[in-house]
Amino acid sequence: MAAHRARRLSLGGLVLLIAAACTTALLMSATGPIASKANAAIGAQTWSDEFDGPAGTAPDSSKWTLETGGSGNGNHELQYYTNSTSNASMDGQGHLVITARKNTDPGLNCWNGPCQYTSARLNTARSFTQAYGHFEARIKIPRGQGVWPAFWMMGDDIGSVGWPNNGEIDVMENIGKEPGTVHGTIHGPGYSGSGGLGAGYTLPGGKAFADDFHVFAVDWSPNSITWSVDGTAYETRTPADAGSNKWVFNHPFFVILNLAVGGDWPGGPDGSTSFPGTMTVDYVRASAWNDAPSGTDRSGAITGIGGMCADVAGASNADGTPIQLHNCTGNAAQHWTSGPDGTVRALGKCLDVAGGATADGAAVQLYTCNGTRAQQWTYTAAHDLTNVGADKCLDTKDNSSADGTRLQIWTCTGGANQKWTIG
Repeated sequence: MAAHRARRLSLGGLVLLIAAACTTALLMSATGPIASKANAAIGAQTWSDEFDGPAGTAPDSSKWTLETGGSGNGNHELQYYTNSTSNASMDGQGHLVITARKNTDPGLNCWNGPCQYTSARLNTARSFTQAYGHFEARIKIPRGQGVWPAFWMMGDDIGSVGWPNNGEIDVMENIGKEPGTVHGTIHGPGYSGSGGLGAGYTLPGGKAFADDFHVFAVDWSPNSITWSVDGTAYETRTPADAGSNKWVFNHPFFVILNLAVGGDWPGGPDGSTSFPGTMTVDYVRASAWNDAPSGTDRSGAITGIGGMCADVAGASNADGTPIQLHNCTGNAAQHWTSGPDGTVRALGKCLDVAGGATADGAAVQLYTCNGTRAQQWTYTAAHDLTNVGADKCLDTKDNSSADGTRLQIWTCTGGANQKWTIG
């Protein structure tokens, strides 16, 4: 696979955008298909855009933010991203068309001087983020040297931890000089840019992706990410692939569509490249992740250090009831259900971080389910139960296994007091 740079966010406005959004938010195969489907079970659809607007209208602003600027995005790209319908609009036939054009506006300046091209980049950072699930888009890409279409996702904590610590999942990238090949890649700390973990998929028979629509997808679970084209899985990555580096794909991400021109990886357009060039998107859809067999929820006791169980104190379902360790008794106060919506429930209420706090030592309690990130949890292959809002682990205070020990959140350490078995 060709070495390539990550498709980074421009630091000028987008880190601020992500930070604002957070405050209001709620087997490796080097080439060709492999006979492996994703480990994630697909749940209910959680978000979509079918692009059914009238011809010439802008993308739905309640779903998409149009980025602007000509910073080069860390890759020396040549386009200026605009919010104009000349670069992103509906075609009236159920498609979004992203168009790269030669620039005619002398007032647009890019990192390397007057801008040569305009195009569009859209993201869902303010409107939709999700951890895990099935994400797919049906897209017809452009052709030509120097064009760089992509469908990808970025971790929503970029405003606080920066790239690549937030994580990046490239569902589909194509560079025009490889008309029959797309790439799926992840970027994180220690495996970013040209060191990203990825693979390519090549259409059989010398076909080109620009000739027709294709469905590009990932199935993302706590312990794996699998890429597919038209339903054929061709690459899977797991935490083991990151080696000693941190696996940073255990929190919500947002979706991005864009058509870049030029850059370090594809190189610039040449005399054979035709403009305008179009990336036509039929739909983008996301579905929930469900780790339980046959679509059922995972349920039962949550067992931790010393074989003790997570327990609702006094079996009370009052808001604010502490969660503690207790000898396992099998009663309802120790029966938990984790569903595809990310909640962990007992006695009809949710496992909750008190006050939505994110600091080490914040208490964990039972509380009426309210859809906030303080009640969103992910269960990883390493047996960490991680709170999405704080990106911290469910933790037994003072490493104790004594009856009545309070549970809290704490920076994930890998210690025995943060390891849990559900069901």
